[in-house]
Amino acid sequence: MAQLRLVSGSVGLITLQNPPVNALSAAVRQGIVDAVETALSDPKVKCVVICGQNGVFCGGADIKEFGTNITGPHLIPMIHAIEATNKPMVAAIEGSALGGGLEVALGCHYRVAHSKARLGLPEVTLGLLPAAAGSQRLPRLIGVPAALNLITTGRHVTAAEALQLGLVDQVTDRNTVDAAVKFALSVVGQSLDARRISTFPCPRPAELDALFEDAMQKVRQSARGAIAPVACVQAVRAAATLPYAEGLERERELMATLFNSGQARALQYCFFAQRAVGRWSTPSGARWDTSKTLPVRKAAVIGLGTMGRGIAVALAQTGLSVVAVETQEKQMMEAKQAVSGMLERGAKRSGVAPVFDRISYSGNIRAVADVDLVIEAVFEDMALKEKVFQQLSAVCKPGVLLCTNTSALDVDHLASQTPNPELVVGMHFFAPAHVMKLLEVVYGRGSSPQAVATAMQLGKKMGKVSVAVGNCRGFVGNRMLKPYIEQAFYLLEEGATPELVDGALEEFGFSMGIFRMSDLSGLDVGWRVRKGDGLVDPGSASGPSARVRQGRRYSPLGDLLCEQGRFGQKTGRGWYQYEKPGGRVARSDPWLHSFLEGYRARHGLVARRIDHQEVLERCLYALINEGFHILEDGIAAGPEDIDVIYVFGYGWPRHRGGPMFYAGMVGLPKVLERLEHYHQAHPDVPHLKPCSLLRRLVASGSPPIHKWREVIKKLHSQL
Repeated sequence: MAQLRLVSGSVGLITLQNPPVNALSAAVRQGIVDAVETALSDPKVKCVVICGQNGVFCGGADIKEFGTNITGPHLIPMIHAIEATNKPMVAAIEGSALGGGLEVALGCHYRVAHSKARLGLPEVTLGLLPAAAGSQRLPRLIGVPAALNLITTGRHVTAAEALQLGLVDQVTDRNTVDAAVKFALSVVGQSLDARRISTFPCPRPAELDALFEDAMQKVRQSARGAIAPVACVQAVRAAATLPYAEGLERERELMATLFNSGQARALQYCFFAQRAVGRWSTPSGARWDTSKTLPVRKAAVIGLGTMGRGIAVALAQTGLSVVAVETQEKQMMEAKQAVSGMLERGAKRSGVAPVFDRISYSGNIRAVADVDLVIEAVFEDMALKEKVFQQLSAVCKPGVLLCTNTSALDVDHLASQTPNPELVVGMHFFAPAHVMKLLEVVYGRGSSPQAVATAMQLGKKMGKVSVAVGNCRGFVGNRMLKPYIEQAFYLLEEGATPELVDGALEEFGFSMGIFRMSDLSGLDVGWRVRKGDGLVDPGSASGPSARVRQGRRYSPLGDLLCEQGRFGQKTGRGWYQYEKPGGRVARSDPWLHSFLEGYRARHGLVARRIDHQEVLERCLYALINEGFHILEDGIAAGPEDIDVIYVFGYGWPRHRGGPMFYAGMVGLPKVLERLEHYHQAHPDVPHLKPCSLLRRLVASGSPPIHKWREVIKKLHSQL
């Protein structure tokens, strides 16, 4: 699907037509080949411009073709044919030129971009590399260091940066096609020998080996086990050290290794899962495509602590007028300063003016009387939140949507404090709220389809990955986190150290292990929650009752550290020690190791050798098992919802797909067998008892993850 027409008397204009992003499907590739051949054979055509319809040049390969028998012309010969033409070929880049789309543009002799266009080679984010000669042409055009940066990160560049790099020849604020046509006509008759990038010698920086060694070291450190960034470095090295044809062969070999890898499957699953969660539904029958949204022009945030500040900034950056309410004067002053700083930094990053005037501040809750939506972000205390919801019900106009940013509390109970429970939902942001991509939208028993749809749509406008989840303690993310953290505590009791547990998890791909993360967020946060749940018992420091609560195993290790005033980074001591309060560099703490030895001796526990494999199985399989319970309970609609929550909100390594995808990759029978093994060894830990949904899936032949919903649906219909 590519249309050729003659414009300005002698310019062949080829328009790619495959909405929404003009992906390079078999039909598009065939259309390009046919159009180029026709243009070359037509004596009236002196030059050619390639553009995309609807203001988008080309979003790259058609990912739906991955894993299928690819038909139609192959991309590399097609691009070579474009480059080899004896008539000037100009790419008119609007919207985006990504992946294969940019590789097509690199095959053209010239590139003209609109000032708002974005260009990049994001294949690495799908577990791949630019395999239509992108890894070979780009270093020849813009140099090795810049090419390494773009290819190994997959980042998009603006037209202005592309011009600076030498990636495009001209940037325009006007009609891009008109500018490209004019440009093409201006170069007719000029030699094209110096415009074919594949013939360029690749610039060789001084100390080439040192450059690649440094690049490889940085990539291995940041990739945390992902293989695609490493392959990208190897491909660029081939461009720098081999002739073009040999470099292209090396690119092909590396791509063949990546294409069928488990990591590529995981990353491509993430790509589709992120889109799937937008097509949400609830057990009551509400759906993304049939639920209307409520109009939201003005919003309010109640409480300007860390979360409230981030939420206010995120709302303002979306274009809404925001009323920020904080009753504590000191907190208000600090918040104003912090919010201004966030807005300024955000504006600097995006190259726009800061939107200070979109936020107004008040110490009185009555200031929210005329807003369309309120997000409550006060301290995580049910009594306080009840009071706020009662006040909001009294002062807000009819029809206002009331949202709570609680991370675990009962949304239905808060809704019961209002006369319109159907207009109450949870909007669980993750800190820092203006940066983190995840938003859990929590629907209660009575939440209306419009309320859910409005929160989901607002999240999308804020640039969030919004996931609709049901109401239960901890919702999805935090509910699954509980057994994961518990297992880490139990492993310490049994002989592990924080360094061992964190090391295993970080080697797996997490940026931070459990104990480093606990030190960062503050041990006192969990302590406060456990106190609220009646689990902290200072009087039972020793004896059998110290490690049992409500008839099940309990580890008081975190409570004991908090009683010592060890709250993590903020106090300079926690599971690790830091150079000072507020320090960031975690160091092993001999005191903590002695404390663990004393604790074990006091409770008659004999330390044993624990390896990385046991750490991963105990922590991850307990978390996954809770995920199966969540699916069984209907709290998440499908495994994709859970995986997106964990990848975007909890640091699960993207190249492992998410906890439920990972379970499928490991093999459900193996997960079941190991859970049975550990539950037999620890019968007082209910979270290790395999979920009946997991058993049912194994009994059903362990279907692939996209078939799990059928089994879940059958299970729910039998209940």
